[in-house]
Amino acid sequence: MKSIESTGKTIDEAVEAGLNELGVTIDKVDIEVIDEGNKGFLGFLGSRMAKVELTVKIDFQTRTKEILSNIFRLMNVDAEISVSESDEFLLLNVSGKNLGLIIGRRGETLNALQYLTNIMINKGLENEDRRRIQIDVEGYRRRREETLRGLALHLAEKSRREGKDIVLEPMSPQERRIIHITLRNIPYVNTFSEGEEPYRRVVISPKRGEG
Repeated sequence: MKSIESTGKTIDEAVEAGLNELGVTIDKVDIEVIDEGNKGFLGFLGSRMAKVELTVKIDFQTRTKEILSNIFRLMNVDAEISVSESDEFLLLNVSGKNLGLIIGRRGETLNALQYLTNIMINKGLENEDRRRIQIDVEGYRRRREETLRGLALHLAEKSRREGKDIVLEPMSPQERRIIHITLRNIPYVNTFSEGEEPYRRVVISPKRGEG
């Protein structure tokens, strides 16, 4: 984030000078007062200028859309990107024709794009300033979540019936979380994850003595 220090006879003058230097309006910056200044004795003896620091706020919506648009251009993909925001994350929804290339096998390409975009948008930011970015393609993630929930319930029953652990294919943290949440209240199985990223996977294990 770009920051500058600015001075003036008053805090307001210091802020105005900083805004003029940055070429932005006051709603685009965070302001920290470093020194309120002092008029001094008789208005000049011992006087001290006011000093403020102005930090330009990051426009995450515009920035993430630009990043993804540039990636699509390199991939020769023609797509529209809409952006919405919640307290939890910034969602970029992609629409268009023949978008299978963006999704990839079981969402692998989509997850990689999301991972890359998160790294690029949050580079150099402190933890409190970072934003979670989620990318979806015409509702693919909702459909994938429904598929994973159904798969989880089916495999939980198989684990109970056969009395053995079932190891799922490697999944992203987001997809593993769907499996864990779906089965957390199922009384006859436990779930846990094993392995290292990007090959970490969920294991569904029957509770011994449960039937």
